[in-house]
Amino acid sequence: FFAINENKQAKPNLAHSTVALVEPDSEERDPWDLPEIKDTGVPWSALDTRGKALRVLVSVLKLILLLGLLYMFICSLDILSSAFQLAGGKTAGEIFQDSSVLSNPLAGLVIGVLVTLLVQSSSTSSSIVVSMVSAGILTVQMAVPIIMGTNIGTSVTNTLVAMTQAGDRSTFRRAFAGATVHDFFNWLSVLVLLPLEAATGYLYILTKLIIDSFHIQSGEAPDLLNVITDPLTESIIQLDESVIRDIAIGIPEAKNKSFIKKWCQTYTNTTLKNMTVSGPENCTAPSLCWVDGNTTITLKNMSETYYIKKCQHLFVDVNLTDLAIGLILLALSLLVLCSCLVLIVKLLNSMLKGQVALVIKKIINTDFPFPFGWVTGYIAILVGAGMTFIVQSSSVFTSAITPLVGIGVISIERAYPLSLGSNIGTTTTAILAAMASPGDKLANALQIALVHLLFNLSGIVLWYPIPFTRFPIRLAKGLGNITASYRWFAAVYIIACFFVLPLFVFSLSLAGWQVLVGVGVPLIVVLVFIVVVNVLQKRRPDFLPAALRSWDFLPLWAHSLAPWDKVVGVCTAKCCCCCKCCQGTNEEHEEQKSVLNGTKVHKAVYDNPAMSVEKEVENEIKIELNILKKTQL
Repeated sequence: FFAINENKQAKPNLAHSTVALVEPDSEERDPWDLPEIKDTGVPWSALDTRGKALRVLVSVLKLILLLGLLYMFICSLDILSSAFQLAGGKTAGEIFQDSSVLSNPLAGLVIGVLVTLLVQSSSTSSSIVVSMVSAGILTVQMAVPIIMGTNIGTSVTNTLVAMTQAGDRSTFRRAFAGATVHDFFNWLSVLVLLPLEAATGYLYILTKLIIDSFHIQSGEAPDLLNVITDPLTESIIQLDESVIRDIAIGIPEAKNKSFIKKWCQTYTNTTLKNMTVSGPENCTAPSLCWVDGNTTITLKNMSETYYIKKCQHLFVDVNLTDLAIGLILLALSLLVLCSCLVLIVKLLNSMLKGQVALVIKKIINTDFPFPFGWVTGYIAILVGAGMTFIVQSSSVFTSAITPLVGIGVISIERAYPLSLGSNIGTTTTAILAAMASPGDKLANALQIALVHLLFNLSGIVLWYPIPFTRFPIRLAKGLGNITASYRWFAAVYIIACFFVLPLFVFSLSLAGWQVLVGVGVPLIVVLVFIVVVNVLQKRRPDFLPAALRSWDFLPLWAHSLAPWDKVVGVCTAKCCCCCKCCQGTNEEHEEQKSVLNGTKVHKAVYDNPAMSVEKEVENEIKIELNILKKTQL
């Protein structure tokens, strides 16, 4: 149906090529642009009365289902935290016991990260620190780096949530960047503020002035979302969180206690009783001591606990160890968590279509008109703080917005201030919880909570007001681009940043300051050199010698992820070999069965072996060129 010029070579019709069946990607399109949302449904005005009623009913049912899935998602996060406490709570308590290690600020930071990872709750790890300060085991100055570490440890949850969206590259790029922008903010804030605090102690001095200036009375911490979630979570498991604090404080009997709460209502009666002691030096007081012959008697307070009401959760009478119950709950909570996330994303995709999605995207991502456009981000910070205060968990809020970033409803530029607001919101909850402390512990508990608040406010001042300083967004986008091309690198990032690096620094801290400085300083110098050279290669290569204007003088594996990708591909292929063999056997069986039945297997145009091989070669060449371009060190 088209004319061919005699002087021109005839070209094959694209209808017979596999390339024509795939919509070509636009290289000019920014991968971080939000996807276009087209209204493909029937307009509201075109529906009759029955159609309108049906659409309203379906929308209401979807909204109810969405709220139910969000409720299960939040409950599964609560159960996940309990599972981590059962599996690693005693280890977390024992980590805090070595106060000589905690005197090292870097070791305190790493301990805060590791303990928060073990218990999956910054509130729990912060309460342990408050108890240790109140008991005199830690000073407030020693507790400041630990609080910074808890801020880092709590950001791993939404990063894990982003892993559930690895199916689609574009969605995964946005979701992982939206999650890790929180990580980069916390790491960069610690990188600047920890040395500043070690040198000047400004967080301790400011919070001390605030505590001494105001006459603060004890209050009551409010229960907001817990009122709704506790009936379900407490019917599954209830923990005695005082056991971790007792282990950290050093009470020997706590090591043999179980975290599982058996009795929900108890009564303790304290009475004075006559006790026989070995000598007058063991008496309670000289006035409460007398000698009857060879026997020394004194009066002592004796406490007796009466167990009134037993708890009603599932594991109250189960004869399993804490570790076994923790692993069971860990598997179940992860299953429910991932299932809820997948269903929430699918439900949001079905709900956020047409005009509804356009309105939501416009409201969330549109700035105020000039000259008030800068106010929009600060309002987003307030919204994030308020929502986190309502749900009383920064992990829940940031994990909830991560899928929205992935599907393109929220831009990463808007997710960044929302995450900063969630950091503020979780500290307000800690302040209210500290206000509920007894009078003798109120000052220390409140000062630590204020340290957490001022740390996050200082981080916002560093990395948000000036657009040029919003490095977390750029770093998160760079990591998102890498993980979109190499999805296995997301797992490497999580393991390296939240487990390997903290454990490595903690091991060096145990060896002493000399080893820590001797190993750490050269590594930092090399890292700074690499960063500076990378920046100069992109911006001012003429400042560098010819050898350093590219990393091509290094082996390919040292400045590109392409060789590592092949290694991962080979390992994955070997692991999946059995599955592929089984699949191939099933396909051969189906083909033999079709031949016996007299049917013929037809291949579509895009299943042509010659064409598919040709296309694979072209795709591999394009992918390798993009890899070498994007993954230079």
